[in-house]
Amino acid sequence: MVERLFGLIGYPLSHSFSKKYFTDKFLQEKKGDCRYELFPIADISSFPALLEDHTNLEGINVTIPYKQQVIAYLDALSPEASAVGAVNVIRRTDRGLTGYNSDVYGFGESLRKHLTPEDTHALILGTGGASRAVTYVLQQQGIRYRLVSRQRRADALQYHELNREVMHQATLIINTTPLGMAPDFSACPDIPYDLLGPGHLLFDLIYNPEKTLFLQRGQARGSRVLNGLEMLHLQAEKSWDIWNDESCIPG
Repeated sequence: MVERLFGLIGYPLSHSFSKKYFTDKFLQEKKGDCRYELFPIADISSFPALLEDHTNLEGINVTIPYKQQVIAYLDALSPEASAVGAVNVIRRTDRGLTGYNSDVYGFGESLRKHLTPEDTHALILGTGGASRAVTYVLQQQGIRYRLVSRQRRADALQYHELNREVMHQATLIINTTPLGMAPDFSACPDIPYDLLGPGHLLFDLIYNPEKTLFLQRGQARGSRVLNGLEMLHLQAEKSWDIWNDESCIPG
């Protein structure tokens, strides 16, 4: 039996849930020929050597900080990955390496279940790689959005500019920053929480802890809250589909 190897690249990887998720999946589905490993690489330049050392590595997840850097090493991109400019799934075949973005699918499907007709304007907290998938989904769903950054940028508000008018209009607030992620449970984005109310939906892409301080403070004001765990599960299943579905390989 030829072993099928899958894995995750990033640095560090101590916070990852992927290995347990896929190991459990392989056991439940009796896929004894499949194995999932973590590959913490301190620099993206080590990626080619990793591929040489593991010739049976056919599916790769990509996390911080390499979702954009890894693109230079790929042979093709899916339309979503190309539009977003970030990759978090790679499929390796004899035709080369193809990059995909399952953040788009995971975030979009998770968000769609919780939107109301009033959620027409959003604030996206953070301007890193994760925010790119979020902006893509909001554009696809016709939701107007504004980026929020700690740094002065022409295309973003700064946190001190989040006044009553802005907060009243933007009923959907999405945290794409790592603020509040384990082990720093005491951190949260610097938004005016006193301006939140029952009409707001707070979506934190973080899944550990289950309820960040950002979500706790929103919930205390009566807001609807949603963490990133469902999104993560959807992303993982989408990864598996990509690695196994022949129709996913660009022609």
